[in-house]
Amino acid sequence: MGALQKPKLGLVLTGGGAHAAYQAGVLRGIAEIVGSKESPFSIVTGVSGGAVNSAALGAGSDDVRLATEKLWNVWKNIKLEDVFKTDPLSLLKIGSRWIKDLSFGEYFGSSSSNYLLDNSPLEKLLGVIDFAAIERHIASGLLHGVGVTATNYGSGRAVTFFDGEPSIMPWFRGMRFSVRKRLKLEHVMASIAIPVLFPPVQVESCFFGDGCIRQNAPLSPAIHLGADRIVVIGIQHPRSEIDCPPPTEDHPNQVLMVDIAGVLLNAVFMDAVDLDLNRMQRVNRTVALLTPEQRAQNPDELRYIPVLAIQPSKNLNTMASEQFGKFPVILRHLLRGIGAADEKGWTLLSYLAFDGSYTSLLLELGYQDVMAQRESLKEFLEI
Repeated sequence: MGALQKPKLGLVLTGGGAHAAYQAGVLRGIAEIVGSKESPFSIVTGVSGGAVNSAALGAGSDDVRLATEKLWNVWKNIKLEDVFKTDPLSLLKIGSRWIKDLSFGEYFGSSSSNYLLDNSPLEKLLGVIDFAAIERHIASGLLHGVGVTATNYGSGRAVTFFDGEPSIMPWFRGMRFSVRKRLKLEHVMASIAIPVLFPPVQVESCFFGDGCIRQNAPLSPAIHLGADRIVVIGIQHPRSEIDCPPPTEDHPNQVLMVDIAGVLLNAVFMDAVDLDLNRMQRVNRTVALLTPEQRAQNPDELRYIPVLAIQPSKNLNTMASEQFGKFPVILRHLLRGIGAADEKGWTLLSYLAFDGSYTSLLLELGYQDVMAQRESLKEFLEI
């Protein structure tokens, strides 16, 4: 089989703040298992935290072991101040702005408060990604397509910014559509702008936020870019049918703001992946029943696309339980105001726990999880 006929392998990386460190651990394991210098993935798509990893992996497709080693080191050594400003003055300025707008906005005119944390340091951290390399790898044929998804705050639609082979046609599916662009840092920053926590990002004339908000079909971009097989790296540990922790002694009969925020973030980052995987499995079962003639006549051009999902063997939220004491004092003070504590608010904290003590645990877990699936992965990749 010639190089041009080789099935295109797609990689889908979902979002989740600091949870994206888990993906970096999985990717390093995949690089070791594959053994080749070049990345096995010719199509890479990401959203939110996964957009960071997908851009870095796309840029390093010519040396996947080096690229995944760099990702590992970034996540292992990351600190809160690398992602958002934690100094008292910055936090107090933002807090004062919210108080002013909520209390006296009627008298001061339009509100300017739309985020809680200034993530400008993150832009500097991600500035090392060589976006020009993505374009070079596409031109050389090493990459077929790369895409990152963000949410347009004006239209409420999920927009996938992509670059790839000229044969790839843009797509439109209701609340989801694509725009061909030469990928830049601004597209990744838009994709990871967690609503309310981080400020919206302007791309041309529009403002964007985290791509997970309206991306209810995270596998879709990879499929539209032409993937014949897909590896999905999720961040959600399979949940039991009954998952309701008992109330705490301090708050036996109420739900705290930190709990509500955690549930909302889980809904944004996690639920769509499982739903889309289930949908893909149903489509595959249906397509498998069709004859080649029936498939050719299908107006939706459905294809059988094998999917391998790699998900955490442990709950990433509860793994953050020991990290509360490592947050800066003033940030702990603000989080306590909405109910966070050593034994409470782990879900919200886990998304913001950009600290090597936590991300190192996720890196190791990701590496161990993929190694546990080593044989099934090799079979799936046909190596």
